[in-house]
Amino acid sequence: MKRPAAFVCLFYACGIFAAEWIRLPFAFLIIGAWILWVLAAGWSRGRVVLFPLLLFAIGIINFRSCTDIFSEADLRKLLGSEAHLAQIRGQLLESPQLHEPAEADPKSEAHSQARLRVSAIKVDRADWKPAIGTVVLTVKGALTNFFAGQTIEADGVANLPPLPAADGLFNYRVYLRQQGTYYLFHCSSESNLGLISGSRSPPLVDRFIRWSKAQLSRGLDEDLDVRLEWALTLGIKTILTEEISEPFIRAATYHIFAVDGLRMTILFGILFAILRVFRVPRSRCGFFLLPIIWFYVHLTGWPASAIRAAVMLSIVMIGWMLRRPSDLANSLFTAALLILAWEPRQLFQAGFQLSFLVVLSIILLLPPLRTAADRAFKLDPLLPDELRPRWQKWLRAPARHFSDLCLTSFAAWVGSIPLVAYYFHLITPISTPANIFAVPLCALVLLCNLASLLIGGFWQAPAVLCNDAGWFFMDLIRRWSVWSADFPSAYFYVSSPGWGWIFLYYFLLFGLLIGFPLRPVLQKAKTPVLSLLLVGWVIWVVVKIPGPALRIMNPGGGTVIFSRSGPKNTGLLIDCGNDRAARKITTPFLRAQGVNHLPNLVLTHGDIRQMGGIQPIRDAFAVSQVWVSPVHFRSAAYRQSIQDLSGAPNLLRTVSRGDRIGVWNVLHPDRDDHLPKADDNTLVLLGQFEGSRVLLLSDLGPNGQKLLLERYSDLKADVIVSGIPGQGEPLSDALVHQCQPHLLVVVDAD
Repeated sequence: MKRPAAFVCLFYACGIFAAEWIRLPFAFLIIGAWILWVLAAGWSRGRVVLFPLLLFAIGIINFRSCTDIFSEADLRKLLGSEAHLAQIRGQLLESPQLHEPAEADPKSEAHSQARLRVSAIKVDRADWKPAIGTVVLTVKGALTNFFAGQTIEADGVANLPPLPAADGLFNYRVYLRQQGTYYLFHCSSESNLGLISGSRSPPLVDRFIRWSKAQLSRGLDEDLDVRLEWALTLGIKTILTEEISEPFIRAATYHIFAVDGLRMTILFGILFAILRVFRVPRSRCGFFLLPIIWFYVHLTGWPASAIRAAVMLSIVMIGWMLRRPSDLANSLFTAALLILAWEPRQLFQAGFQLSFLVVLSIILLLPPLRTAADRAFKLDPLLPDELRPRWQKWLRAPARHFSDLCLTSFAAWVGSIPLVAYYFHLITPISTPANIFAVPLCALVLLCNLASLLIGGFWQAPAVLCNDAGWFFMDLIRRWSVWSADFPSAYFYVSSPGWGWIFLYYFLLFGLLIGFPLRPVLQKAKTPVLSLLLVGWVIWVVVKIPGPALRIMNPGGGTVIFSRSGPKNTGLLIDCGNDRAARKITTPFLRAQGVNHLPNLVLTHGDIRQMGGIQPIRDAFAVSQVWVSPVHFRSAAYRQSIQDLSGAPNLLRTVSRGDRIGVWNVLHPDRDDHLPKADDNTLVLLGQFEGSRVLLLSDLGPNGQKLLLERYSDLKADVIVSGIPGQGEPLSDALVHQCQPHLLVVVDAD
């Protein structure tokens, strides 16, 4: 078998993936795996079937051993799903990192976070009990006297991580669960922490990072580019806030900040070139590079992508030292197998999936792309080199490197398309051209920073020059990423594809690259197999076609409703929430639905909680038309927004009773209505979704409800959605009796 690690890794990973659904008793799994092992050892002909089943069972067992509850001391047993006042005792697994408040979110505060392995807990003033588990410790402000390895005691509130406020938003609870962490522990200040044991001085890694930050900023002001250099070189991710990361994500250059194969390969190449300059044999380079590579992984906090890259590089270097040939694909699967054996939950993490599949795509796709490029630009083979023009000889090597860079970037993009669409709701056609310049600049930044760190301790002047050069190249990367993200059609948002789509994509991509359908054994079965795949794909597409939908959200600042009447309809947004809600919830939610352009936005009334975020929505989605009530509200923010909207041609539309917006009929108010309370003048809409009548009342007050009943004798609705007015009940008895709904949805913005 040419790549045995691929066979072992795939069946083992399938077991991990299936462990979420196969909930057999753990003892039964152990006994079953032991029986498979005995049968495989004694029945040589059956090993073809038994060995894959054994790997599958081992994957299930390993995953369940990490996720099942085996002890009464497990935090999930002690805390359950409710919040508790508690005291905990345990060891810090990492030094607390300071998270700065977001510039666009005035309510956010600076806080420090660190993972804490709990050894004992005291819940609701009860006695101390032994505990097993890990929590994310969160403390307001900066923690300067606590470091990794210390045993501490903390007093605060233990709770489950929050769920996303709307579909498609980042699920922090699932993210932490995939790392084996199930609870957050909040402390109000550093005074709620106490040191029990451990050194009071920072560990070596913390001291090195502190020194490296000072060294890399020597001679420079601590601006954004310097902090981005820290993130790129030292792996300090807290610098990359949402506002800073956004242009890099849209330009598909954000991966340069991940400690993945790209950065490890660049670092390895720089160090390898230095050793070769001093004529160190390739077989001995591993003795020098292996410790440096693994120290860098330790320095950056042991991320999965760095471990995968380090394991792969280690396998290659060990092959060099033993003078054995190496296969990159086999090394990649070996690295994945070692990581999943150590921590099977890595399989469900976006970083592991992206790094593994992107590298595999490069390994398999790059050779045929190179062959196609060589055929397209092949020179005359009968012409001797002595007769070729000089410019061809000079450009041969640079053209080859540039071609490899373009093809590698394209192969990486092809390998990342479905996963980037699933996790980030993005398709980035700009990826290849953006990375053609960003990747070499990234290598130059790392080279300058590495030189500064190596010589900065004894020769300051050249180190400062290296810092200046590194800052310049980092500034070019930032500006290039911003420019690339602003390029027309550089990116567009899509709804997340299902796992069936993702599996089909990679099955076809990698199957064609390795010639799976073309093998002689499969020639007879090729047509029926491909036909079944095609039929299954069509069925999946038909089932997954989005039908009419109504999404109701409470983003903490007003009611937001998004309606879509069909698969080709980009939807209508009814209210957008206040400014913070529009930026943090409404905008990400719409992007997760694949909305790039919003044809219609309805503002029901002048409450700032309902419409205060109109400007962020306009900036993000280029709204075509904004529909408003004919009533003039006294809200200063509303009047200013109306004035701004009136300045754009054909943007502002006024609707009243009897008008229609898409599938929605406007029932209230009339153009002549001028009720004294603002909530009584809110827009009321009635729509129909697949035979169900839906009535949207927003914050309609008592007088508005009374007027609505006087005007319409038949107000029957299957679903009523209502907010809470400033005064009075959200739904009067008479209105409920008249509508006779099957479902009432009352949204409390507070």
